[in-house]
Amino acid sequence: MMDWLEQLPRLAAQGPVAMVSVLATEGSAPRGAGTRMLVTADGEHGTIGGGALEFRAVEQARAVLAHAAGTWRVQDYPLGPLLGQCCGGRVRLLIEHVDPDALGWLDEAAEGRVLVSQLRPGAVERQVSDGPAMALSARGDRPREGSRLAEVIGAVRRPLYLFGAGHVGLAIARHADGLPLRLAWFDTRPVFASVAGVAVVPESGIAQCVAEAPDEAALVILTHDHALDYTLTRAALMRPPLAFTGLIGSQTKRARFMARLEREGVSADARARLTCPIGLPGVTGKEPDVIAVALLAQLLQLLPQASAMQAVAA
Repeated sequence: MMDWLEQLPRLAAQGPVAMVSVLATEGSAPRGAGTRMLVTADGEHGTIGGGALEFRAVEQARAVLAHAAGTWRVQDYPLGPLLGQCCGGRVRLLIEHVDPDALGWLDEAAEGRVLVSQLRPGAVERQVSDGPAMALSARGDRPREGSRLAEVIGAVRRPLYLFGAGHVGLAIARHADGLPLRLAWFDTRPVFASVAGVAVVPESGIAQCVAEAPDEAALVILTHDHALDYTLTRAALMRPPLAFTGLIGSQTKRARFMARLEREGVSADARARLTCPIGLPGVTGKEPDVIAVALLAQLLQLLPQASAMQAVAA
């Protein structure tokens, strides 16, 4: 989702490169605002959704490479009538010939920060700040010379607090790569200290990780020990509500945990927040990869329809 930040300086050092940015969309569109692709004379890196829209955007990007570095244009594409795509929405693109001498802002760019772009005659001036951002429309007047665009860098990613680095945990972490999720991964067993991304936390302190999770986090519990599962589940239900609290297990395990939680005074409202078993209903496979994909699909349903390019105007 943020590969363009790494690819841009590399490609700019090799030769002329154009950047295509989705400024705004309306209705059904292949990709959301904030999506980018980089175009050189003989290659493309990333995608804004493929099809006729991308073909036209690449054509325009190569055309802008014939002009001086810093040259930019804003293009509107009604997908149905103009391009014959069945999406039927509208897309507004910024297409620019990247100036390799004006990339100092990349040193401060990071997910969640705000990239401010000022459209100047023959140049796009950029700097990184910490906000704010506003909404940009795909209709109405196009951004013009003097317009200021302020976008949140990166897609909106939900924190995923994953407890357990066994076979299912490994599968979840593997399949989560590339999804709009930000993984925080924990286990109590020292043997997993060598697994990239896993934080080994003493059992006496792992419940504190639950307490520190942000409210928008999805928390998934699948440790090697039912007693530890229960400790983490209880901690998750006793704190302010999370976006998702999931526990791996059968209906029998759920019933036992629910009965114990009730005996220990956990309220009915809090108990109702527990998802167990985890995964989309109807996906019945027990293989780690099947469980992982079913769970991640379930978590993706939680994600808000927010765009990375939330920005704007002169």
